[in-house]
Amino acid sequence: MREVIRSLLQPLNLPALLTWAAVALSLRYDDDRATPALWAAMLGWLLAFLLVDVFRKQRVRTIAAVFVVEAVCALAVVWLAPSGGTAPVLLVVQVAQLAMTYSMRTTLVAVLAINLALYVVLRIENHSAAAVVVLIFMGFQGFAALIAHYARSAEDTRDRLALVNADLLATRALLADSTRDRERLRVARELHDVAGHKLTALTLNLRAMAVDPAYAGRREIVLAQQMSSELLGDIRGIVQAIRDERGLDLATALRALAAPLPRPALQLRIDDGVRITDADTAEAILRLVQEALTNSARHADADVIHVVLSRAGDRLRVSVEDDGRLRGPVREGNGLAGMRERIAAAGGTLALSTSARGALRIEASLPA
Repeated sequence: MREVIRSLLQPLNLPALLTWAAVALSLRYDDDRATPALWAAMLGWLLAFLLVDVFRKQRVRTIAAVFVVEAVCALAVVWLAPSGGTAPVLLVVQVAQLAMTYSMRTTLVAVLAINLALYVVLRIENHSAAAVVVLIFMGFQGFAALIAHYARSAEDTRDRLALVNADLLATRALLADSTRDRERLRVARELHDVAGHKLTALTLNLRAMAVDPAYAGRREIVLAQQMSSELLGDIRGIVQAIRDERGLDLATALRALAAPLPRPALQLRIDDGVRITDADTAEAILRLVQEALTNSARHADADVIHVVLSRAGDRLRVSVEDDGRLRGPVREGNGLAGMRERIAAAGGTLALSTSARGALRIEASLPA
């Protein structure tokens, strides 16, 4: 219900409703023609106009059928009330709506068909200047179509820039974490190789002094030997802890990747046993989730996408599934093919399937 309300509050809808109201008010100049059929056509156009936004993400045939009903209702209003002169404005609004939905080529074909039908309707009603009226309103339609096209292009560009920015932020977070991880490993090696080596030498020298008759039984020697042994053990423990805590913060990168998308929302779960230290493996997972987010938003109309990272023996498992529904069988296009190639390059495998409700399920297995 919330999604339907959001669709009805699109920016184009308010001026369209005002235009419809203005046309409705102008019908009083056609009192002799204001039949129930005319008002049925007006209400039919309004309903079809609103349903376009509700069904915009449905099947192509469904949205095309709604557009056809909308055009027929507008032409019926022109036919039943030709003397008012304002009824063709409904077609101007529809053309703007077409430009927001289809490419300019498809919109142009639809505009030509609509105006040919408009000319035929006006000629049937013996309008004295049918061609002039059609040309005038075609000018308005062209202006509306261009404005809508550039508005749609601006929105698409904004969305693409947001995705590119999110991609850069996620990659930067992954690179920063990889650099930090390498620095921690370098410090661990330095502690082990330098401090550990010297403390081992110190412990051996103290042990030799402890058996020397000149220093035998000296409390200071025993205490120094004990402290050097404890310090060596502490350093080894710290080095081991640094090595054990290694791992890239993939969760932050994945959430940064999904942040600019209004939907689907990312539900991420990373099991406690998962540690990813290889940057190439992390990059492969990042791109897999990125492609899954794009597919869920464009093709499945999903609200939530679930990503689970778990470990099974010496393999890392990545499971991705959304709550949407595919509009057809799974077709492996460039995006899914690139995903498979990237996972294979990292030494993994990829499996695609559909869930019981028709959503795409992605299962990947990578070396842990």
